[in-house]
Amino acid sequence: VQLQASGGGTVQAGDSLRLSCAASGRTFNLYGVAWFRQAPGKEREFVAATRWFGGGSTHYADSVKGRFTLSRDNAKNTVYLQMNSLELEDTAVYYCAARSRILATTVRSPDEYDFWGQGTQVTVSS
Repeated sequence: VQLQASGGGTVQAGDSLRLSCAASGRTFNLYGVAWFRQAPGKEREFVAATRWFGGGSTHYADSVKGRFTLSRDNAKNTVYLQMNSLELEDTAVYYCAARSRILATTVRSPDEYDFWGQGTQVTVSS
């Protein structure tokens, strides 16, 4: 499976941005998909996750809950991260990730994911 993330850019605080992650290859094997982010000098952190074919809950990090929305379009093999009310602290490289295994621990762990996109930079300025 290959993942291609796009949609990053530079915006002002309070603005919105939508990230896309297009999947190709054996997507029918996927169980779940997620977004992570990594700011300079910090570890990669969980943002949001859901099941690839729907059902179950969508999980969000507390820091983005109520502002970010993860959605899927299985017909297009694409997931989206709608980011509203962006804050300076949201500045990071955003990565989409997918897993082809049954969950072992938590959707919030990057170790659960087999496939990663290349990352897209989001910069929020004041």
